[in-house]
Amino acid sequence: MITHLFFDVGGVLGTSGWGSAARAQAVERFGLDAQDFDRRHREAVGQWEVGRLTLDEYLDCTVFDQPRPFTREAFAAFMRDQSRPHPETIALARALAASGRYRLMTLNNESAELNAHRLRTFGLAPIFAAFFSSCWLGVAKPSRRIFELALGMAQAEPAHSVFVDDRAQNLAPARALGMHALQFTTADALRDELAALGVTP
Repeated sequence: MITHLFFDVGGVLGTSGWGSAARAQAVERFGLDAQDFDRRHREAVGQWEVGRLTLDEYLDCTVFDQPRPFTREAFAAFMRDQSRPHPETIALARALAASGRYRLMTLNNESAELNAHRLRTFGLAPIFAAFFSSCWLGVAKPSRRIFELALGMAQAEPAHSVFVDDRAQNLAPARALGMHALQFTTADALRDELAALGVTP
């Protein structure tokens, strides 16, 4: 019997947010040097996503190391605007939660500011019982440790838990711990894969 469902946010419940496509749009929109920005992002993102840098510190490292013809708030607003919900997947999660048969949690890599924005604008608080995010746990996927922390805090047995993520590298540690790991493609496909495990709204 499945008792716990863990959902990734970016790529499953919504867009990837500040992923490579969004950063490429930012380069074009704000006239950034693509190679320099990508290098700076890669140097800072790991610390940012585990809560060791604030959004302002991330922007200091990646964009505002020199005077710019745009404001910090304009750039931050653009970053937030890249987060858009996937209504079909959220509707599926809402139906599963409403059934009362499962405890739903998120398990994602995200910076604190963007994470709070996405949870709020996607309307996830009424659906999920807990939010296991890298910015609050201090460790990120694909580290095995973030799964151990989430399972422990949720008091979930791996064999009775499902983890849904769009990236294959994040599924491997979940499987190694004994969780059912599903790679997300579409909401309809996820519904079928969950049903095969006996998980239905």
